[in-house]
Amino acid sequence: MTPETDDDRADERTTIRSGRKFEQEYRLDAAEVGTFLIKLGEQLRDGDDLTIVTDDWELPFAFGEPLDLELEFDGVGEPELEIELELPGRTDEKAPDIE
Repeated sequence: MTPETDDDRADERTTIRSGRKFEQEYRLDAAEVGTFLIKLGEQLRDGDDLTIVTDDWELPFAFGEPLDLELEFDGVGEPELEIELELPGRTDEKAPDIE
C-alpha cells in the first residue's frame, strides 16, 4: 500500500461552493485558534481570495471590501469577549454604462 499524499487528500475533499449553506463550529485551545487567525490574517493581507481547508472539505472564498469587524464585551457575570468578522463576497459585475 502506498502512502497517501496531500494531492490524494485534496482530490477526496468536498468543495463548498456558492449556493450551499455550510456551518462548522470548533472548540479549540488558544494556541490553535491563534495559529488559525494568523494564517487567516496573512491571506486577508496578501490578497482578495482565501481558502479554508480540512481533511474532508475546502472552502474557497473571494471576498470584497469593506470587511465588518465587530467586538462585543459582556462584563456581567462571567466576562466574555466576542470577536466577529464578516467578509462580503466579491462580485465581478460591472456598473452599467451611462450614455
